[in-house]
Amino acid sequence: MYFEIVAIALIIFFLLNFTGRISINRFVSDNEVYFKKLKENDWDFYVKAKYGDTANADFLFNKRIKNGLIVIVVMLCFFISNLTYITVLFSLLAGYLVFKLDYTNIKGYYKRHLHDIDAMLPHYLKSLEILIQHYTVPVALGKSINDAPGIFKEGLQQLINEVNAGDSSINPYMTFAKTYPVRDSMRMMRLLYRLSLGRQEHKQEQLLAFSRTISNLQQKARELKYKERLEKMEKKTMQMLIATGVGVMILLIFALLMMMNL
Repeated sequence: MYFEIVAIALIIFFLLNFTGRISINRFVSDNEVYFKKLKENDWDFYVKAKYGDTANADFLFNKRIKNGLIVIVVMLCFFISNLTYITVLFSLLAGYLVFKLDYTNIKGYYKRHLHDIDAMLPHYLKSLEILIQHYTVPVALGKSINDAPGIFKEGLQQLINEVNAGDSSINPYMTFAKTYPVRDSMRMMRLLYRLSLGRQEHKQEQLLAFSRTISNLQQKARELKYKERLEKMEKKTMQMLIATGVGVMILLIFALLMMMNL
């Protein structure tokens, strides 16, 4: 009888939500100011890193809130005959875990693809180097945005906005490097900042140093790619050898058992 009551309560809840008598979406929208306090500082960045600039981070965040609330309601329906502080707390905890699940997944995606971002940086800097030969660093950065990998666009736009606003310090460049904390990003942004300060007569010399550093980064990226490919092949070979060895052992044991039965 208990499960029938829970099932009826859940059906009524979803019917009321479907017909609009109660609306979780409206509840989330009306209380968005309060729910925003639960929003992680880097949520927008991770959303754009995974889905691109067209993704609506606020919409996805509200969806997380809605999923968490639904889980809380469902859990409370299951504990309706035994509502205590413990069961209510357990329901809230379950809802919070569901709410944090998407953030954990999208953050994990970013970390898994951090290596790909690391590999993109030297190629982007190489295209930037060509532009710097004809323009100043701020102008070259602005012209590079359209062809830059999507993951870098927000950081580049922020860098350019700060420079155009009159910030001539190294801070905008370091902010970009901290946003993309991959190999040598700090060093490359320092070189880029020094290049932006260099006089015209020293520009070619500094540009050559910048170019050599980028070439070294590209070489490291290629070596790392070959190393990872080799490790992947070695791993597959080892798995095949282990599988073959286990198969042979099973056959030997089976053969021994057959001989013993004879």
